Parts: sequence; structure tokens; C-alpha cells
Amino acid sequence: MPPGPRPTRNDSPPSARASAVHLLDQILGEGRLLSELLTGGALDRLEPADRARAQRLATDTLRGLERADRLLKRHLRKPPPLHVHNILRLGTVELSMGGDAHGVVNDAVNLIARHKRYGKLKGLINAVLRKMATEAPADWDNLRIPHLPKWLRVPLSKAYGSTAVAGFEAAHFTGAPLDLTAKGDGQAVADATGGALLPTGSVRLTQPGQVSTLPGFDTGDWWVQDAAAALPAQILDVQPGEVVLDLCAAPGGKTLQLAATGAAVTALDLSEARMTRMAQNLARTGLAATCVTGDALEHQGGPYDAILLDAPCSATGTIRRHPDLPHARDGAEIGSLIALQEAMLDHAITLLKPGGRLMFCTCSLLPDEGECQIDSALERHPQLRVDRSAVTRPGLDPAWITQEGGLRLRPDYWADRGGMDGFYMALLRG
Repeated sequence: MPPGPRPTRNDSPPSARASAVHLLDQILGEGRLLSELLTGGALDRLEPADRARAQRLATDTLRGLERADRLLKRHLRKPPPLHVHNILRLGTVELSMGGDAHGVVNDAVNLIARHKRYGKLKGLINAVLRKMATEAPADWDNLRIPHLPKWLRVPLSKAYGSTAVAGFEAAHFTGAPLDLTAKGDGQAVADATGGALLPTGSVRLTQPGQVSTLPGFDTGDWWVQDAAAALPAQILDVQPGEVVLDLCAAPGGKTLQLAATGAAVTALDLSEARMTRMAQNLARTGLAATCVTGDALEHQGGPYDAILLDAPCSATGTIRRHPDLPHARDGAEIGSLIALQEAMLDHAITLLKPGGRLMFCTCSLLPDEGECQIDSALERHPQLRVDRSAVTRPGLDPAWITQEGGLRLRPDYWADRGGMDGFYMALLRG
């Protein structure tokens, strides 16, 4: 599969729009995740600014896909081929959000005109998008906030109720600001970057621009990490000199947090590519950890004072940042993920020192990957208990503490601040 759009005849880099359409083709046609495509080099031929623009165009289109399809349906007798449809979708979303009509329409027509198979449909692209230029800006906000697909909306509605799910969808549609975790003084990072210090210590930027150009990036003063994702390591409360294991550690935000405490940290992940990225982040921040590429179920190190297990999951709590997920997945893998989480939890317990601490967390909104896993683990391991006091922290609403003593975070929390990822976490003591 090609890493990006086909090169033009003069082998110049593709445009941001062409690259965004390529991403949409892969996500909606092949079930590929955006993170996989980016890691695989889908945008590598673009300059940084165009790379960021292509990614933004694709994610904006995925967030507004339902609205775009509703507007387009008025002028399409039948759905066109996917590539053509995606050009129309991207153009419709751009026009709805105030894009220059002349530039959007002309670029879309040129994109399809160069296509060997669908070039003859440039008249359709031109006619439909000219209508969208007139209709879409006025009609966009009158359409409902896009719904999650049924495979996810149904179980979430059963778990949280329709009102809460509507809040999730509103957060997903709005998207996510950029959160940073400071290596040292969070307020200093907020002052330097123009961000706001959140109640839990993360720094939030609403218009960050290019991340690598922000003050403190080159000197390793911070790293990108959603505020919700920063909490498991905080709650684990690692102390200097403790021997700590971060299971399923890549890309490494939690490892950096653990290493910054002065603990002796081993970070383990199955992906060699992701571990390479982690090593780069450790080098940039001047932090140290022992990086191991391997299977979490086969690891025999320790025993450890503390273990952080961020288990593989459906990632349904991250849709506000990853709008490709509900389109590229259908929920078929969730059963196997639940079984894997259980096996990893059981194995991690065997690596703990007596009286040690185990943080279990998932970036999932599904209780089967969170609350239910802890309930089951307590039945299998009666020597364990949940440390409810650990999640009683400044900046956290006590209402977020669950019946068994874990912490349930949702995208609709902190709505006035820009939301947070959906996460579940619980601290177990042996």
C-alpha cells in the first residue's frame, strides 16, 4: 500500500488537500487508523506546515462527516465512488467552516481531473461544490451534532444514559485542545507557552500552532499528554528510588512522568517503532528509563514497588483527539481486548513486591474495560484492595470516583475548559 498520494508528473510533493483525501480514503475505505498512517509515512513528503494542515483537514472532515453527507445527499442521486465522495466531503466541510469558495472548488476539481479513473467526474465535483459554497455555510449549524456509530453509541447509552452520550458527542465534535505535562514547574510552562494551568497540573493550550516551535520543546521542559492521561502516574505517586515498571509504555508520556520522580523505571512495550520514539522523548527531556521491547505477558523482571499498566483497549475515550477511530473500527475486537486486559492484569500482579501498588488504567469509555475489570480482578485476587483515598486529589471532582473506588473520566467533564479524554483508572494494593 503506498505511503501517500501518488506523486505528480514532476514528482513534487502532493498538496495538503490531496494528502488529506488520501488519509480519508485509507481510513474510510481500508479501516486504517490515522496514527498508523502517520507512523507509516503518509505525510512525510510534505513540509511541516502542510503536514499539519493535511492532518487538520482530514480530522475536521471526519468530525463533520455526518453533516457533510447530509448536505451532499441533497445533490447526489447515489453515493459516488469513495475517492470522489471524500473530495466532496472535504470540500463541503471546508466551505462550511468558512473556506474560500474559489480556492476550495478549483482545487477539488483539479484533484479529480488528474485522476485516471475518475477524471471525467470533474463536472460533478464542480457543480456540487458550487452548490455547497452557497448552502453549506448557512445550513451547517442547523444540523445535529454527529452521532457515534451504533456499535459504540448503544453500549455507551446503556452505561451512561442518552444525555451523557450527547455530551460525549458534543466534545468529540468540538475536538481537543493541546495539553502539556511539565517536567518541573507547570506554571512556568504555562507562562512560557501562553497556556492555562489546569486544576490537576497539566497545561492547556487552545491555539498551540506547531508543537516543535513552542518554548521549552527543544530544552525538554514538557511533553504532550492529555490531562486525563497524566493522572494515572500522578495517582500512583511514585517516590525517588522506587523500582517501577511501566507496562505497555509507548509512546511514553507516563514513563516520562515516572522517570521525573527519580524512580528507577523500566518501560516495556511490544512495538519497536514506538519504543524508538520513546527513547527520543527521553533524550529530549533529559530523563532516564530502561527501555525494553517485549511482550508484557512474558516479562519476568522485578519484583517492583509499583507498576503502571495502561492496558491495550478500544481507545474509545480518545475520539475527541482521534475522530478516525469510530470510522475505522466496528467494535469487533473489544472481546479479545477485554481478555487481554485480564491476562495482563493477572500477570502484573505476580510482578509486584508484597504490599506493592498497581495502577490499572484504560483510555476506554466502556465499563467492561474499566470498572468491570477491577470488580473481576478483586474476585480472582482476594488479597488485593482498591485504594480509594488515592483518587481523592485536588482538582478532581469526588463525583468521578466510582463505586469500587476507581476514577471514571469522561469527555463531557470540564466542558467549559475544553473537555478531557475518557479514561478509567484504579490503584490496587497487594
